[in-house]
Amino acid sequence: MAETSAGILLHRRRGAASDPRDVEVLLGHMGGPFWRGRDEAAWSIPKGAFTDEAPIDAARREFAEELGSPAPDVAYVELGVFRYTSGKTVAVFAGEADFDASSITSNLFEIEWPPRSGRRQAFPELDAAAWVPIAEAGVKLVKGQRPALDALLAHLSAAGEG
Repeated sequence: MAETSAGILLHRRRGAASDPRDVEVLLGHMGGPFWRGRDEAAWSIPKGAFTDEAPIDAARREFAEELGSPAPDVAYVELGVFRYTSGKTVAVFAGEADFDASSITSNLFEIEWPPRSGRRQAFPELDAAAWVPIAEAGVKLVKGQRPALDALLAHLSAAGEG
């Protein structure tokens, strides 16, 4: 059975912009040695796997675990469930809020590193977070999450915000 994840795509307006293309989204740079030094397709919506909880509850929990602060207390809208080529799915919820991305404290994961060394090392799931203009976010995001950006723009346009 394919893994199911949920995440939060925070967005904010740049200045007093009403055009949805003038929106920034909060992304996290994936941690660990595989992603070190990479920028293109190395960022993610804060998200993670869940089984026995509501997707929005999982998304809020994962946001707090990966960024070290609770998700902002705002209204969230489900943008959709997006399927990766691996079969994994991620339910993405959008909310408009500001968030200090300058100092995050992510939870850790452990892997054998270097490979076949017998040594296990811990790395943060996210090693940085940043506000990225939505026009640039598609290059930074991993491929399976890119459709969420289009869904966010469609949502903002439908809501009369552009």
